[in-house]
Amino acid sequence: QVQLVESGGGLAQAGGSLRLACAVSGATYTINAYAWYRQAPGKQRELVASISRGGQTNTAESAKGRFIISRDNNKNTVDLQMNSVKPEDTAVYYCNAERLSSYGGGDIWGQGTQVTVSS
Repeated sequence: QVQLVESGGGLAQAGGSLRLACAVSGATYTINAYAWYRQAPGKQRELVASISRGGQTNTAESAKGRFIISRDNNKNTVDLQMNSVKPEDTAVYYCNAERLSSYGGGDIWGQGTQVTVSS
């Protein structure tokens, strides 16, 4: 089993920065990719950025040029550096791990961390 625990959320002013961290523990060899998702009140959960097993990253258009996803294999963390934040970035941010199909597939989710950006 893999466990994900997010930290680093909080309050930021527009134009500021926040760094989210996802601590990964357990059978990490079963994971194909990691990602950060977010869900704002009344909206569907959406992908923010992902990083594959090989280190390839993908960033949503709304976050491109501002957010950077990275993985520290030594610390077993998946981080999201959020720069130039906007009020519309306000949401609960979730860490996600996609399990390899050879290990049953499916997604693992963290409990989420609240990010609030004031104008």
